[in-house]
Amino acid sequence: MNYLKSHYGNPPVIVTENGVDEINEPQKSLQEALEDQKRIDYHKDYLSNLLLAIKEDGCNVTGYFAWSLLDNWEWSSGFTVRFGLHFVDYKSPTLTRYAKKSALWFSDFLQPY
Repeated sequence: MNYLKSHYGNPPVIVTENGVDEINEPQKSLQEALEDQKRIDYHKDYLSNLLLAIKEDGCNVTGYFAWSLLDNWEWSSGFTVRFGLHFVDYKSPTLTRYAKKSALWFSDFLQPY
């Protein structure tokens, strides 16, 4: 953000498609798949640093989007990785979706104080 600020005149920035992947391990139980502490830690660290860039350095960040709402097919990786805040059960005929721990964390994070 500081690079954009110093080299491009501090334009408004919207961070899009930001997230972390994890290997899709079909042998995991549903409960294990929903425990995605790695994703929570990533977003918590990223957003904490982004907030510092905004408050301490005056970076002009106007939006942030986590990648992704749902696990999905990735162009270069197919179904071998998962990015979503919600687990998609690919074995279910209706592709049942379950909120991961990270979705619950984001919900709490976004609540006003």
